[in-house]
Amino acid sequence: MATVKRDFSHIKQFPGTDGNRFDLLLVTFDFIEELPAVVFAALLLLPAALAGLAHGSWWAALGLWLFEMCDWGLLAALPLRARSFGPAKPPTVVLALLRLLPALLPLPLAAAAEALGTLLVVYSFWIEPNRLGLTIQKLTTSKLAAGRPLRLLHLGDLHAEIQLTERERRLREWVRSANADLILFSGDFLNLSYLDDPRAWETARTVLRELHAPLGVYAVTGSPAVDRPEAVQHVLAGLDNIHWLRDEAVTVWHEGSAIRIVGLSCTHKPFVDGPRLQAVLSAAESSEAPSHRPFTILLYHTPDLAPEAAAAGIDLQLSGHTHGGQVRLPGYGALFTASLYGKRFESGRIEEDGLTLYVTRGIGMEGKGAPRVRFMTPPEIILWEISGSAE
Repeated sequence: MATVKRDFSHIKQFPGTDGNRFDLLLVTFDFIEELPAVVFAALLLLPAALAGLAHGSWWAALGLWLFEMCDWGLLAALPLRARSFGPAKPPTVVLALLRLLPALLPLPLAAAAEALGTLLVVYSFWIEPNRLGLTIQKLTTSKLAAGRPLRLLHLGDLHAEIQLTERERRLREWVRSANADLILFSGDFLNLSYLDDPRAWETARTVLRELHAPLGVYAVTGSPAVDRPEAVQHVLAGLDNIHWLRDEAVTVWHEGSAIRIVGLSCTHKPFVDGPRLQAVLSAAESSEAPSHRPFTILLYHTPDLAPEAAAAGIDLQLSGHTHGGQVRLPGYGALFTASLYGKRFESGRIEEDGLTLYVTRGIGMEGKGAPRVRFMTPPEIILWEISGSAE
């Protein structure tokens, strides 16, 4: 499928950068999190009072308020069980607003809908974010010699917090069992809440130091607002097993075939990063005949560079950033993708003018006031089996 390359140079705000609308929303959420508990509990009475007025019953208002308080308690308990370590009040406000519409139903239906809402909160905040799975993808290319397939493990969006969770423990088990020849990480090491916290650095380091593969482990940075260079330097300091690619290309060999890995730092601006991709490729190919270009993998945080990558002749682009939307609805998909192309590259495998793009749902979650929630988009890592074919 082809997507026309769009010109985003006129845009002032970009995903994954400081000062965009999502970033400003998180600042507002920070204010909500600082409210005293008594004030916050009183704040939750406002939507409850609207339901009470609609039904002409203070019992209806009290019932909705108790459901809201239950949400708050469930979210506040997440750090106590090492599930996640984010603020509880901002997502509770979001849930209170979502609860308001079903609360306007006739009372028996309203009570049932609110109880179902509580079950969804338990599942989406407590269960699915820790259901890390391994996705298998297969690809055949004439650029590799026939023989044993290359086993490539793609990881993305770790978003490490201040302590290991069940998610990271499952990740370490999956990595050990994957027996990969090559491991690639597509950015976002840290959680937004803990960019400058040494505890989060050490959590990330605990995971990263266990990554080993015969052909190496390569990583790029993610969004500028998340993977700030000074924090990434702390995370990667002394980890000789991790090769940090900064606008450069490296070549590895598998079964006698060359595989080029292009690692590009992400600005979220295709009109900036596209020319840098071309420059890296030109430098790498300066001594090669065009007809002998090896199988080329682009490791880049966001999928928004896919049209440029396809035009440049990239074979496989491995990206993340969207988290698959974190919340998906049946028949519609992701509610929010943080992509310049909207839902076009929200998650999964996409064929783009000869380019195979895979957008991972990622491992962790954003941080700060962004809800630690996943619904119909569990975390994943991807194991590629890339086979050669005789021409």
